[in-house]
Amino acid sequence: MMYKTWWKILAAVLVVYATVWGFLSSAPELPIIRESIRNLYFHVPMWFGMIVLFSISVFYSVKYLGSNNPDHDLRAVECINVGVVFGMLGIITGAIWARFTWGQAWSFDVKQNFAAIALLLYFAYLVLRNAIDEEQKRAKISAIYNIFAFPIMVVLLFVLPRLSDSLHPGNGGNPGFNAYDLDSRMRMVFYPACIGWILIGYWIFTLKYRVRILEKNNL
Repeated sequence: MMYKTWWKILAAVLVVYATVWGFLSSAPELPIIRESIRNLYFHVPMWFGMIVLFSISVFYSVKYLGSNNPDHDLRAVECINVGVVFGMLGIITGAIWARFTWGQAWSFDVKQNFAAIALLLYFAYLVLRNAIDEEQKRAKISAIYNIFAFPIMVVLLFVLPRLSDSLHPGNGGNPGFNAYDLDSRMRMVFYPACIGWILIGYWIFTLKYRVRILEKNNL
């Protein structure tokens, strides 16, 4: 059983380590950002986790269109269910960060707006699924929607914000955090946090998928 659970243990250890050491370790003295730089250990990993989960969902949507296997559709929708939660946590942690660095939680910055729109795309996906009763039709339309929604999400998060003025690091001419003094102390927390939260997201997806399978078998 150990070979099946080692990555779950690793995920838990990395997240606990990143959370505890993220608050206790020292951080660079940066103007304006100051101690709020520690939010980097939580805000960015949430978005990374969301993107990985949405990527996995697209993989299963493509597999469904090629096989019509309802199991692939189930995996795709559960990935999106967990990914949406990670996206909401990304927006919430970003708003908290913005409150202390930009002066208000939601300043309608272009990055904030496009992130909200990207997340709404996937809320629309969930609404669409609930609006279709016939199982095969729902799965096929959802898969096609998901495949087209993913590149739109990428454009909204990573392309359009770079073309406009933005307060967000790495957008609108602002330097990304790699250009700041992210020394080895922060990298020792940031990278494990990203890996840990991505693994936690995948773990939650597998649990939700197994619960759905049990629910279907008990019907």
